[in-house]
Amino acid sequence: MKKKVWTIGLLLSAMILTSTFAPVASKAAQEPVVLLEGQPIVFSQQPMKIDGILMASVRDLAKIAGMDVTWNATDQMAIVSQNEYELKLPMNSDVAYVNGKANTIYGSTQMVNGAMYVPLRFFMESTNYVVRWDTATNSVNITKQTDSLPVVGTYDHLLTLLSQNQSIGNVRVISQGKTVVTETSTEALSPISVDSSSAKKESTTAVVPEYSSTNVQVQGVDESDVVKTDGSYIYTVNRQRIVVTQAYPADQMKVLSILDFPKNQGAQFQPSEIYVDDKHLIVIGNSLNYDTSVPYNGPTGLTEKRLIMPMKSQGNAKVMVYDLTDRSNLKLVKEAELEGNYVSSRKIGSSLYFISNKFVNYNRYQKLKKHDDDALTDLAPAYRDSVSGDAFTKIPLDQVYYLPKAIEPNYVLIGSINLNELQQTMNVTSYLGSGQNVYASEENLTIAVTNYEQQSFQPETIIYQFGLKAGKASFTNTGKVPGRLLNQFSMDEHNGHFRIATTTGEMGRTDEGTSMNHVFILDANLKVTGKIENIAPGERIYAARFMGDRAYMVTFRNTDPLFVMDLKDPAAPKLLGALKIPGYSDYLHPYDENHVIGFGKDTIEVDLKNSQEPQSIAYYQGMKMALFDITDVNHPKEKFKELIGDRGTDSELLHNHRALLFSKEKNLLSFPVNVMKFDASSNTKSVSSYGTFAFQGAYVYRLDLDKGFQLRGSITHLSEDDLKKAGQYVQAGDKQVRRVLYIGDTLYTISNDLIKANDLATLQEKNTVLIP
Repeated sequence: MKKKVWTIGLLLSAMILTSTFAPVASKAAQEPVVLLEGQPIVFSQQPMKIDGILMASVRDLAKIAGMDVTWNATDQMAIVSQNEYELKLPMNSDVAYVNGKANTIYGSTQMVNGAMYVPLRFFMESTNYVVRWDTATNSVNITKQTDSLPVVGTYDHLLTLLSQNQSIGNVRVISQGKTVVTETSTEALSPISVDSSSAKKESTTAVVPEYSSTNVQVQGVDESDVVKTDGSYIYTVNRQRIVVTQAYPADQMKVLSILDFPKNQGAQFQPSEIYVDDKHLIVIGNSLNYDTSVPYNGPTGLTEKRLIMPMKSQGNAKVMVYDLTDRSNLKLVKEAELEGNYVSSRKIGSSLYFISNKFVNYNRYQKLKKHDDDALTDLAPAYRDSVSGDAFTKIPLDQVYYLPKAIEPNYVLIGSINLNELQQTMNVTSYLGSGQNVYASEENLTIAVTNYEQQSFQPETIIYQFGLKAGKASFTNTGKVPGRLLNQFSMDEHNGHFRIATTTGEMGRTDEGTSMNHVFILDANLKVTGKIENIAPGERIYAARFMGDRAYMVTFRNTDPLFVMDLKDPAAPKLLGALKIPGYSDYLHPYDENHVIGFGKDTIEVDLKNSQEPQSIAYYQGMKMALFDITDVNHPKEKFKELIGDRGTDSELLHNHRALLFSKEKNLLSFPVNVMKFDASSNTKSVSSYGTFAFQGAYVYRLDLDKGFQLRGSITHLSEDDLKKAGQYVQAGDKQVRRVLYIGDTLYTISNDLIKANDLATLQEKNTVLIP
């Protein structure tokens, strides 16, 4: 039964009788005007600043929110409630309880003239309102949180938001405690692939053979990489250049063109990733500028002089679009820039989305006088599109949104380009906050941010979702779950639900703060509908993979548990089975609906004894591949495994999913690997001993359900002299194989120095082209 609602007068009387209230600090000479949806609020007791924090009475704030107030005399706290919402405010406390969860107030409840006062911002934001402070007019505007995000509005409000929301920042804490592996393999912004199966295209002049594509996370959502092919040509990011190579047929391989990006009068473009389609080569990277006085002539194709951003700029994320009509003479047809560092991108059909993070150096502006508008405008984010000319366009702050739960001195800028209409100006949206992990489906772009509470340091992941429509990213929903993400592997969309895997606590602890792992299922409004909590206490997530109605999670401490979960019913997900084996997987890749491939490291567990307690430690060894059989979901099995090299062996695949070439139809599995092997003649080998350099190149496997992993051979770009000079450690340099792909019946391996073509069936070398 609902408690009887007391009048606020009785509530405060009860508080007075209990005493123990702290003295009130002197209030400011002129208190701010408080507005609700732009209209002044009539308070029964006026808000005031106490110790620099704007405070208001619980009674008045509850009235604004349309909520009831009761007083719990036993626990000495006010309880504000409405429907299923409950806010508990203990007396003289800097902690409140929102629906049973402790939240730091950043201030404290206090007695003021016989009434309980609470920080206004905390109360209103806890009840789904947005609070905007404008120091220029000494006013506070309270607005109801809707489907849209609040806007920054003014420079004064920007400075207020940043100064009042100083936080720990983008801290990623992974404590491994006493029982640790001596190497971890994690990746930011690193998705997984459903399949890198081949595609077929037709040309007006010739039939393009079947060829492999980039290993992407979501079918239909392309991702940038350092190597791309269209079935006839191979495009590579090569030593700060773009190299275009005629690749098919293999006996006619030759370098067609090299696109240089020289440093011009202090301006330099550093390409990092590319896309390719039928018409365009899209180059993405960072543009660094050092001089404000000398104009810069861009690459051939756009002859207008470029403005140089000030030296204080941290650089810009830049997109350069080239016409592929003549691959021997690429023509630049569009440039676009976002202030800040390049984060990630996706290409969906003809729409390109790219993201930057721009740091806001606001501290030096806090003491500026109000009339110094020219200096303050530097705080606004900016972008440039060659269609509109040379100058950067500042985004007005009334068009810059902020992420209320993730306010940090950064702008997240999302640029959208219609590649079919290059004369259209890029669409740009900007958000004050932070962006860490990015997930994209064909319908949504999701940015996940891990926040840490300042006092309890407990992590929670804030989810911001942006709908992708008509080549524009527009905010749609926000949600949150406890814990921190490992990386983008931990996110997924399926049948209108968003799934996410997180870790709370710390490894090595044995109290209530020990690490736990969880899977949450959220609905279309990003509200939690189902969850599986407290998986593998004392361990953390090393890899996660969502496949349709199932989820797979690898945790690790000393052994590798693979967990299988049934997510078919979003409201009642189930943990089905688990398999514990030595080693761990960094990356999980689907083979078919009942089999998953794991790529990681083998480990050996060693027991350590001391006078206090037994301990153990797991030493990683060589690379490990495993094929997991999930046919019996309650009893998963390691059907096959393959070990490569000794301790020190590594592969980019363990850090970057795009390094994998896999085709189930062709029975083909290949990836670059650096192999370290222990000298068999030595008698001093131990689990902590590293091997010496033995090989760098591509391993090529068959993989089927009957025989498992079958090494067909290896391809290296190193000569015998190179191997002799390598010494103990990897010294492949520009001959390090970076990617493997196929076109027709030919397998191609790519390094900075050369591209090698081998017969796909026999692995016999067909041709090699040197890259100057």
